[in-house]
Amino acid sequence: MTGPDPAVARVRRSVRAFLDVPEHAGHLRRGELCVAVSGGADSLALTEAAAFTARRAGLRVRALVVDHGLQPGSAEVARTAAGTALWLGANTAEVLPVSVHGPGGPEAAARAARYAALRGALPAPDALVLLGHTRDDQAETVLLGLGRGSGPRSLAGMRPLDPPWARPLLDVPRSTTTAACAALGVRPWVDPHNADPRFTRVRLRTEVLPLLEDVLAGGVAAALARTAAQLREDGDALDELAADLLDRARAGADLDVVVLEPAPAALRRRVLRRWLLDAGVRELTDAHLRSVDALVGEWRGQGGVWLPGHVEARRTHGKLCVVPPEPPTTRGD
Repeated sequence: MTGPDPAVARVRRSVRAFLDVPEHAGHLRRGELCVAVSGGADSLALTEAAAFTARRAGLRVRALVVDHGLQPGSAEVARTAAGTALWLGANTAEVLPVSVHGPGGPEAAARAARYAALRGALPAPDALVLLGHTRDDQAETVLLGLGRGSGPRSLAGMRPLDPPWARPLLDVPRSTTTAACAALGVRPWVDPHNADPRFTRVRLRTEVLPLLEDVLAGGVAAALARTAAQLREDGDALDELAADLLDRARAGADLDVVVLEPAPAALRRRVLRRWLLDAGVRELTDAHLRSVDALVGEWRGQGGVWLPGHVEARRTHGKLCVVPPEPPTTRGD
């Protein structure tokens, strides 16, 4: 008696290994597992593996298909994807139409609309949505972060679990999901946007990564994914140290400079990032954090640092404090 095709088996093993992690059990207690389905090879292979694994675990699988409405016939593509998900074993499938608009270009706007729709479809706040990101997607993400100088958080790539998002296929190459669909007898939908060189990720996928694979004699995507995993481990350890330092440095809403000063600058900046985010300051850059850190490590009596949202970080009486913007004044007649 022969088993499943090797590609199908590999995708199933990855999903099973993800669901078997004890820390993930709390997200499955409602007995339902959501899968984001685009109709492409990655999401269809993931759907079949999730349905196969869920049956054995007593879970129901709910396929969620987002229709971005950006191309002619997108509604039909979404309906076909939903039907294929049911054929592959999903218990239910639904189409989520969205309106794509907002800043950051079409890629960013579509991503924001998609994630908002998926989050809104969750049966509970602690439920999960499985996403079909593969090792190749991880490699592209690392290269994007490297090219933009986004720092170690970006180079660490996507996390396998970042609730409500779950990515069990980050160690599976895209070629495996394609082979799995062929073995299952399904024809994935090929998004025309995935061949459009106007999109940065498309050029990374079709030009940059193949060139790197050729020049470096293969294995680049796997190496980038390993690098991301190592950076995530290092980052998690530093975040734990930073959380402890932040707790010791807190003085109400302020930070005690005496506690922060002996720490390495890299650790201080992690503390400052968390402190400023907790204070509601967003869109922080490395330059912002280094300027605020200079109020600790390079103190010469300088003035405060202006941050996004017209917020000022200031050192006074041995404490770092956040000064919110002044409310607008109203002139009388």
